[in-house]
Amino acid sequence: MAHDNYNDLAAFVLVARERSFTRGAAKLGVSQSALSQTIKGLEERLGIRLLSRTTRSVSPTEAGERLLQTIAPRFEEIDLELAALSALRGQPAGTIRITAGEHAAISVLQPALKRFLPNHPNIKIEIIIDYGLVDIVAEGYDAGVRLGEQVAKDMIAIRIGPDMRMAVVASPDYFERNPPPKTPQDLTAHNCINMRLPTYGGLFPWGLEKDGRETKVRGEGQLVFNSLAMRISSALDGLGITYLPEDHALPYIAEGRLIRVLDDWCPPFPGYHLYYPSRRQSSSAMAVLVECLRYRGS
Repeated sequence: MAHDNYNDLAAFVLVARERSFTRGAAKLGVSQSALSQTIKGLEERLGIRLLSRTTRSVSPTEAGERLLQTIAPRFEEIDLELAALSALRGQPAGTIRITAGEHAAISVLQPALKRFLPNHPNIKIEIIIDYGLVDIVAEGYDAGVRLGEQVAKDMIAIRIGPDMRMAVVASPDYFERNPPPKTPQDLTAHNCINMRLPTYGGLFPWGLEKDGRETKVRGEGQLVFNSLAMRISSALDGLGITYLPEDHALPYIAEGRLIRVLDDWCPPFPGYHLYYPSRRQSSSAMAVLVECLRYRGS
């Protein structure tokens, strides 16, 4: 498709999201009939119907939904890049409220803010540590940070960190008193140091996988925390075996203070993403923060 037809695709995205030619035309500043002809021409060029129309509603067909999910993020990314460029004309300012888990805040956000804040004195960042999968719109947050697999499909997600791995660890003293587990099932005989998920009220399952076999272990134990630091210190004290992000466990493993087990059951998985409802609502402050956080590979 020629570049001069990208406007037709942008018009389709707007109508599909609004579920209305009337609202779409109002936002574009064109007549409803002109917008309808634009979409009709796009469908004819592609040779497939993209929208189902009735007298009361408009909705994407299966092909239209597939096209929407594919191209909408690209247009939004262009909008964000343009907003970031516009922000360079002045000094972005304002307060950005972010909800994140403790590990994401420490391992991703804090190092980035060390680089970001000195260059943007008029921007304030408020980070609330919360393991619950909160509704960021209802709770008044500008953005959230979660693992890629936890981000709702209707959110805009920007990758801000590399793939991650978990580690199952305990102290040498603990393993002197308890035989190291060789399979995930062996964990049921161990004193597991767990984390409780506030959203569901249950314990955070230990997701383990090997050779395509997945299992979620919910081992029992004497200790449950909602703090990463407390889980690490309790493992160091020999109080049990725990399941931690690998980057926080590795320094203690290198020092010999923790021993790693079931390493071959801990494959990489998608890392952290910053997510928010719509790039079109982004402030200049948010735009420059996103560009700072955006993961560009090692």
